[in-house]
Amino acid sequence: MSTSIASRRLSVLVVDDHDIVHWGMRLVLVQQDWVERCVPATTGDEAEDRARRYRPNVALVDLFVGDESGTDIARRVRAAHPSTRVLLVSGAGRISATAARAAGAAGFVTKDRSAAEIVEAIRRIGAGEDVFDAPPSPADGGAGAAGRPAHQRLTGREHEVLQLVAAGLTNAEIAAELRLSPNTVKEHASSMFRKLGARNRADAVVRAQRLGVLN
Repeated sequence: MSTSIASRRLSVLVVDDHDIVHWGMRLVLVQQDWVERCVPATTGDEAEDRARRYRPNVALVDLFVGDESGTDIARRVRAAHPSTRVLLVSGAGRISATAARAAGAAGFVTKDRSAAEIVEAIRRIGAGEDVFDAPPSPADGGAGAAGRPAHQRLTGREHEVLQLVAAGLTNAEIAAELRLSPNTVKEHASSMFRKLGARNRADAVVRAQRLGVLN
C-alpha cells in the first residue's frame, strides 16, 4: 500500500437504524488517526442526503435498515456520490459477493467480527481494496433434507435468484446474469417465495434476512 493511500484521512458514513451502533462506531472510529469525520444516517433518505452533502469516502451500510434493504441504500449512496465505496455489514443473514457487487458494494462483513476487525475492513475499503467475508459451508443438500424447514430446502439456483433479488435486480437482469430465460427465473422465484412463505420480492428479502437464508 502506498504512503499516500495509507496516510489518507477518510470521511465515513454509518447507515444503521440502531443508536447503539452509531454510538459504538463513532466512539471507535474517531480514535483512528486516519478518520477525518464520522457521519450517521438512520434511513435511506438520510444516507442519500448525507452522501451528497458530506461526500464520504466509505459508507458502512447495514444489510437491513428498518424496512429498507441495505443494497437499495448502497445504490442510492453511490448515485448521490459515485466515488463513495460501500461496505455492507449484517448481524443476521449474509449476501454473496456477486449480489453485493451488483448493488455497488465493495465489501461485506458480518457483525460477528470484532469492532477492530470491522474498523480494519473500513480502512481497507477506503484504501481501494475489496473485503468479503468467506461464505459459510453449503448446507447439507442430501439425505435428511426433507426434514428441514422449507426455507432451508432452497435449491442452489433458488439461492442465486434470492441473492440477486436482494440486490435489486429485475427478473430480466437476473436472467441475463444467470444465463437463464426470464420464464425460468420466474419459476425459480415463485418456488423460492413459496418456500419462504413470502408474498412478493420485498417480503422475500425481509424473511430471508431474518431467517439467515441469504448466504
